[in-house]
Amino acid sequence: MIVRLPDGSERNYDSPKSVKEITMDISEGLARVALGAVVNGETLGMVDVVDEDCEFKVLKFDDKEGKKIFWHTTSHVMAYAIQNLFEDAKFAIGPSIDNGFYYDIDTDHRFVPEDLEKIEAEMKRIVKEGHDVVRVEVSRDEAIEFFKERNQDYKVELIEDLPEDELITLYKIGEFADLCRGPHIENIKKIKAFKLLSIAGAYWRGDENNKMLQRIYGISFEKKKQLDEYLDRLAEAEKRDHRKLGRELDLFSIHEEGPGFPFFHPNGMILRNQLLSWWRDVLEKNGYGEIMTPIILNEELWHKSGHWAHYKENMYFTKIDGEDYAVKPMNCPGSTIVYSSNPHSYRDLPIRLSEFGQVHRHELSGALHGLFRVRTFTQDDAHIYCLPSQIKEEVYRMIDLADYLYSTFGFKYSLELSTRPDDFMGDIETWNLAEQNLKEVLEERELPYVINEGDGAFYGPKIDFHLEDAIGRTWQCGTIQLDFQMPENFDLTYVNEKGEKARPVMLHRTMFGSIERFMGVLIEHFAGKFPLWLAPVQVQIIPVSDKFNDYAIELRDLFAEKGIRVKLDDRAEKVGYKIREAQLKKINYMLVVGEQEVSSKKLSVRKRNGEEIKDISPEEFIESLLSEIKSKEISE
Repeated sequence: MIVRLPDGSERNYDSPKSVKEITMDISEGLARVALGAVVNGETLGMVDVVDEDCEFKVLKFDDKEGKKIFWHTTSHVMAYAIQNLFEDAKFAIGPSIDNGFYYDIDTDHRFVPEDLEKIEAEMKRIVKEGHDVVRVEVSRDEAIEFFKERNQDYKVELIEDLPEDELITLYKIGEFADLCRGPHIENIKKIKAFKLLSIAGAYWRGDENNKMLQRIYGISFEKKKQLDEYLDRLAEAEKRDHRKLGRELDLFSIHEEGPGFPFFHPNGMILRNQLLSWWRDVLEKNGYGEIMTPIILNEELWHKSGHWAHYKENMYFTKIDGEDYAVKPMNCPGSTIVYSSNPHSYRDLPIRLSEFGQVHRHELSGALHGLFRVRTFTQDDAHIYCLPSQIKEEVYRMIDLADYLYSTFGFKYSLELSTRPDDFMGDIETWNLAEQNLKEVLEERELPYVINEGDGAFYGPKIDFHLEDAIGRTWQCGTIQLDFQMPENFDLTYVNEKGEKARPVMLHRTMFGSIERFMGVLIEHFAGKFPLWLAPVQVQIIPVSDKFNDYAIELRDLFAEKGIRVKLDDRAEKVGYKIREAQLKKINYMLVVGEQEVSSKKLSVRKRNGEEIKDISPEEFIESLLSEIKSKEISE
């Protein structure tokens, strides 16, 4: 058996070996910190056996897969503690997630924050016992009987949904056993630090017709220092929560009259319109023509596009004149109709059509989250119709466009290539060709990327952009999708060099992704302290008393004439109060107008970060503002 390591070296073995044995052979030090391994693309635990030639990568906590093993095991420890404290608890599922883990529980007891402390204390006691995590294989009937005896109805239901001939695996920690495919860490004593974070509700299997369960979220680490750093970041994230800042800065609100449907206030519309106006100019300079397509289209269109078969459960429907229509969840079918409205020659291609299209998608109420998860949003969509020979060049252009966009806001980003999902449309050969095209673009540009197996759109593979914000969190925003399927479904054609009809290739792309979601990301990235060009109010004028209002009004009008978004706070309040309030509103510049400013015709400027600018003329200050706006400078 040949085991190939990431550095290109190989190990040869005459018989099957466990992940732990192979790791020990590589390095005893590595084995001490290892949590598992990726073997031929599959994540295995330390006790799992390797019995064939393979690519072998050891996993530590720093690795994404390593964290998943660690967090999944911690969810079992939490369930063990809950079992000890609440005897009637029935367990549903307890997976790892991007930031920790959760477990869904059915119990008559209603969990409150004080319960989390009790559960944590019991978890600490269990971890101190230092149990090995033991994998046990049983038959389907044995597993059903095992969980029926323990009154674990949800586990029985999960097992009954599995194929009858499938071998069932259980993982045991002390007196606790759970239905699980694994893998897990070898011994729970590695779990040195953990914190249970919150309680939420979740429907069993995500179906709102099923019973509502209680969900407990948590996080764990190998060292207390890591947990402390994470909790500090969490506290900072809470300060930056876009829902909180959205209220404080009067940007948007969400109401029970329209759950998942944001209401944008005047300040929020300024932010939104500044983004869209700027981006429209960028797209025009990059050869895009803007279109607008209907929000409601006939059902037949969605059958043809494939959305009916692959996306129906997320769509909204209505009837018009007795016929079935659907509210669009995506913009692409409408774009194909625009393309088909005129005949095209190969000389016309590529054709780049952009659309700020409002879409509607049904999301479960429990999944809704501010601007991040909504039921209606606007995509900065674009569809490029091109020749097969133009694919790479167009993808290059899109990547450059994305780089320009994200760097404008100070975002670092990473790339992910998402491949064919299980419910794909079309033939495998075409999919392989599409995936190969995107791989070649990334590799020819020497852009690092990771493969996200099976997460492509149903009509094509995609490159996703993951942005890193000011406090290190990542957000998936932009995407580039290569599609050979929709041109076929909609019979899109152009006339080639031989005068024959041929099929164009279709590229889908968004850069903001969802305008609403990107706004939410920006609010949190900047903590509400927007760059001057985006700020709803750029300058606030604060007269010391009403006897200086005439000059304050004169200044306001002067700034407004130059295109500066300015407000006059002439309320009968103390100056200190008005300054503090302006700072809470994150206003970039405050002008305090008193006797000295009126007599000298010079300004006293207070910046948002507390710095002051003294004795500057209005004209000089306006010039500096216009320069800052034009450069899109990012400042505190």
